[in-house]
Amino acid sequence: MNPIDAVVNYFNPVAGARRVMARARTATVMNYDAASRGRRSYGWKSPGTAADAAAFGARARLRNLSRDMIRNRPYAMRGRDVVVANVVGEGIMPSIVAEEAAKAQIEEILRAHLLTPAMDALGEYDLLELQQIVMSAVFSDGEVLLRRRMRNTRFNAGLPLPYQVELIEVDLLDTNVQSWGQNLVEEGIEYGPTGAIEAYHILSEHPGAVRNRKAPTTTRVHWSDIIHVRRFDRPGQLRGVPWLAPVMMTLGELSDYQEGQILKQKMAALMAAVIEYPDGVQRPAQAGAGLEELAPGAMVELPEGAKAQFTNPPVVDGYDEFMRRGLQAVAVGLGVTYESLAGDLKNVNFSSGRMGRNEMDRLIRMWQRSMMIGQLGVGLERWFRDGLRLIGLGHLAFSLHWTPPRRILIDPTKEVPAMIEEIEAGLNSRQSTQRELGRDPDRIRAERAEDQEKDAAANLAPTLPKFPQGASGTKTEEKENAEDRP
Repeated sequence: MNPIDAVVNYFNPVAGARRVMARARTATVMNYDAASRGRRSYGWKSPGTAADAAAFGARARLRNLSRDMIRNRPYAMRGRDVVVANVVGEGIMPSIVAEEAAKAQIEEILRAHLLTPAMDALGEYDLLELQQIVMSAVFSDGEVLLRRRMRNTRFNAGLPLPYQVELIEVDLLDTNVQSWGQNLVEEGIEYGPTGAIEAYHILSEHPGAVRNRKAPTTTRVHWSDIIHVRRFDRPGQLRGVPWLAPVMMTLGELSDYQEGQILKQKMAALMAAVIEYPDGVQRPAQAGAGLEELAPGAMVELPEGAKAQFTNPPVVDGYDEFMRRGLQAVAVGLGVTYESLAGDLKNVNFSSGRMGRNEMDRLIRMWQRSMMIGQLGVGLERWFRDGLRLIGLGHLAFSLHWTPPRRILIDPTKEVPAMIEEIEAGLNSRQSTQRELGRDPDRIRAERAEDQEKDAAANLAPTLPKFPQGASGTKTEEKENAEDRP
């Protein structure tokens, strides 16, 4: 009872009682059971940390645990491969949209620089391989850095553009730097007065290298020379965490259980014999000789007075169901289907497979848009435009489009007719459908025109489209088209 209630109760006990009862009912009704501190919620953690503070000081350990799991736990490695294969696949291809005169010139430079190892500081990766490594590092480490290295064309005459890209693990962030002027530096990243990233403090050598070539030094690199790729989950978040973090405990326990079951199966496959001697019987010098060579059909003679007792090996049961439930939890935590993670297609039909793929495809498209295109693609385009300006081609107007890899169809005989009907009904465009399948509309259009020219030059009859059963083009229309052919 607060002071106001006490005063009201003193002058009007009935009204005071009503106030106390109303307050009690409000406290009972207006609450969340999950927020209560009772037996059922005992041990639940609910820290109020900010987005980046939640993993502050723990990112290095999370990264090391994640990498070790990918090295030694088959399902962790499989989860990474599934995510990388679906997000990147054969590569997210760039395409130039511009006037014909400028388009040919820009495409030539783009292919010579981005689609060859010329773009890589080590001279090993082209754009498509770089995308795979970036997505793999984002999965295992939570984030990855790409650094622009400017080159002097007098010493690197073979480069189409005067810069290269260096892939950097976040281990190279110098965590010892705490400030730079008035700016705060946390775990090697410098933040300005508005909270935005202004620079990165990069070590010259990886702290985990086998041998350092020289004493490590730290370089302050402006944000414009860094592409920082990670997944955002909360407002204000600027750092990433390994994707295995929510399922590490489950993966570790599943792996321990699997190893225990394998050992149990080994024991079940063995047959051990224990030789018993009655009291008072003298044991021979080599008691039980020959039993170590016990095999199916073998005849082993026991010493006089000895009797063999065979052990009862343990029975392995419940393994499949337990592993299935555990891997389903891991798949949900990673955002992939159980079938793709476990390689188990035993209970899958077209409908269930399609429904599972639909949910996974939504996540894949979201990751492609937010990370591989929205962060990596936009950053590479910015550097590409800077490179064109440095060689005197900054006046060329163009836009850069990114086409994700083709989506593998579960049943083309059912899915392709549905796409055709969507296009003909005006629910989708042909270009959009082609991009959803991972194909470049401009390239398809150019190749079709080239095919028609070559067919005409060879005096070949034009090939008319055949509509699948169920699409708007029916067998009758196909027959009429065939009759009209020369």
